[in-house]
Amino acid sequence: MKIELKGVAPLTHLGVIRVEGEDAAKFLHGQLTQDFSLLGLSEARLAAFCSAKGRMQASFIGFKRSHTEILLVCSRDILAATLKRLSMFVLRAKARLTDASGDYALFGLAGDAIESIAVGAHSAWAKTDIGNATVVNLYPADGVRRALWLAPVAEAAPAGESLSTPDWCWGEVRSGIAMITAPIVEAFVPQMLNYESVGGVNFKKGCYPGQEVVARSQFRGTLKRRAFSAHSDAPMKAGDDVFQADDDTQPCGIVAQAAQSPSGGFDAIVSAQVSAVEAGGLHLGAASGAAVVVAPPPYPLLADI
Repeated sequence: MKIELKGVAPLTHLGVIRVEGEDAAKFLHGQLTQDFSLLGLSEARLAAFCSAKGRMQASFIGFKRSHTEILLVCSRDILAATLKRLSMFVLRAKARLTDASGDYALFGLAGDAIESIAVGAHSAWAKTDIGNATVVNLYPADGVRRALWLAPVAEAAPAGESLSTPDWCWGEVRSGIAMITAPIVEAFVPQMLNYESVGGVNFKKGCYPGQEVVARSQFRGTLKRRAFSAHSDAPMKAGDDVFQADDDTQPCGIVAQAAQSPSGGFDAIVSAQVSAVEAGGLHLGAASGAAVVVAPPPYPLLADI
């Protein structure tokens, strides 16, 4: 059964960090996995904020509202802690970080809802300003075009038929790109969620916290853990362990993001050992738990370097 994802969904589970000041881009460039110093006004960045051990503490969709103001969209459940951690590194930089979630309304656009507002660029992470609103193209879900809409709260919501937030969240899972939420803080290095393959890591930029670990993970050879698409008849949620049938002693993977499928069961993004996925027989919660069917992610992976 093919589910048609289309319409406009309120994204109340997301929040916004504002970074403003003449050093805003320079500051973020030194803290995140992506290049913000060369960020233009017509593009966005997928980026991670890592610990010194290279583990993802947060992930963002970031873009400039002006040359001195950058907005970072992230999960609300990690926003306060992330804002506090990032602010610790400002020091003498001319940059001010605040929680701007109350200033902006966020909506997800899918299918016809994007075409109706005539957003031209189709490539992922392309950014378009429409009046006071910003539209960022996202990775598609099962071939359906998706975008993030952000505008001041006083602006009218984007036109289009209503799409439920749960169905939007299912589309997020089907896109294959997981965002960091509270249950998975510091569970992964970026490559475990395929961030290097979807525009979330720039290996040519300068240092940032955890950069040495992230680079070593990429350049030392074959990556042992990757993110895959997954489905189970049983409920799945972020942070759930996944086991291989022949080993009940330790999990071989973790559910990074999950949502109920409109056609039944649950779809998820699972970060797992490649060897366990190749062996098959994955189960949720225990080696004897509900079966988890795994498939490749819906985009090509960059070859190991």
